Amino acid sequence: MFINGQWIQTKATFAVINPATGNTIARVADGGIEETRLAIAAAENAYSSWSATTAYERSAYLYRAHQIMLQEKQALAEMMTMEQGKPLKAATTEVQYGADFLLWFAEEAKRIYGETIPSSRSNQRFLVQRQPVGIVGAITPWNYPVSMITRKIAPALAAGCTVILKPAEATPLCAIALFKIFEKAGIPTGVVNLVTAADPVPVGHELCTNQSIRKITFTGSTRVGRLLATEAAPQLKRVSMELGGHAPFIVFADANPVHAAKGAALVKFLNTGQACICPNRIYVHRRILTPFLETLSERITAMQAGNGLKKGITIGPLVNQTALDKVANQVEDARAKGAELLVGGRRILKQGLENGFFYAPTLLSEVTPEMLIYREETFGPAAAVIPFDDNDDIIGMANDTDYGLAAYIYTNDINRAIRTFEQLKFGMVGINDINPTSAAAPFGGIKQSGLGREGARAGLEEYLDTKLAGIALS
Repeated sequence: MFINGQWIQTKATFAVINPATGNTIARVADGGIEETRLAIAAAENAYSSWSATTAYERSAYLYRAHQIMLQEKQALAEMMTMEQGKPLKAATTEVQYGADFLLWFAEEAKRIYGETIPSSRSNQRFLVQRQPVGIVGAITPWNYPVSMITRKIAPALAAGCTVILKPAEATPLCAIALFKIFEKAGIPTGVVNLVTAADPVPVGHELCTNQSIRKITFTGSTRVGRLLATEAAPQLKRVSMELGGHAPFIVFADANPVHAAKGAALVKFLNTGQACICPNRIYVHRRILTPFLETLSERITAMQAGNGLKKGITIGPLVNQTALDKVANQVEDARAKGAELLVGGRRILKQGLENGFFYAPTLLSEVTPEMLIYREETFGPAAAVIPFDDNDDIIGMANDTDYGLAAYIYTNDINRAIRTFEQLKFGMVGINDINPTSAAAPFGGIKQSGLGREGARAGLEEYLDTKLAGIALS
């Protein structure tokens, strides 16, 4: 753990498992309430000096961290592949994406503007300043173990906040590597603190209930997000949460079915389907269903599952046995209720992969609303296709979920694209685009998919309070 500028080991440790092999690759410190309180105290001691630094000084630290991170891109990517399982090419892309947040918020740190407001009184002036919210407790997930950390820490530091990070227990090594980068960048003692733990509950509870913490930022499941928000509520802490998704992917009759299928294959199997923006329900107009399924089947069949360090691998393992069982259960439930299995539908147990958590990339057609895969977030490599006709209420079908993170539209009709975009109840919509994300763009959802935004100017505002001065002149 990294607390108050020092690397700390504990007697208790926990294992980090490579999900592709089932092997233990490291043991890391197992922290708890005591270490979390030490980290909070360090962040509290550092807050007054760090929040008083100029925006240009904070920007310089983030620029240095960005440069070091790019220098260590390959090593970070290889560590991520071993620890999290995603193919090396995808891991390298994530490291670059994570570094983008350091660069973006290094620039945005210098754009924390205030304002003056006219008063109805001739002898009064109003002055508005934006000030850091305070000490931040950040909790990050395993599926994007580098970029989700920088997406939170970069804006917090840019705003003048100090931070305690609790990374996912499945992927602490990526967090440790990032904090070594922050240390190399010279970020002052106590400004960033890292607590690793096998059991996230005591650490999360302390972050939510300790009065020194003024903001909680969390990425993870909706179930856990609700618990954290409930614990933080009595103190009215600021909360931002990026939670689960259940994205619809709508392919209208006028779309190019081959182009749409290629896009669906890329985004559905992104990170082996373990991304909150992966489409869970793929609605395809029946007139173009056949060419769409043919192309999607070809793409899925060509995917190569295996250890992500090997060349040509495009599908990695699921994170653990529980995730594997969930995907298998959804697929079997769909088949039992009438879905047509076109590709995959089984655990991969071939030689060399039998100890990993691999599930074959899967394609199901004729999926219907009574099936689990239609209602539950899959978080795995199983694509569910639902045909629709002209007389179906496709907007109502797409909106029929408690989630509201991402959605996708494929159409060549600009009128339909804009009207559908406006009618979909989701925080982000890709229009003929499977990657509507960037450090410069606001990321987040509505309904059960979360609160607040990350990235862009909106991501910085999550860490700022608005302060007013009313000035009476003589």
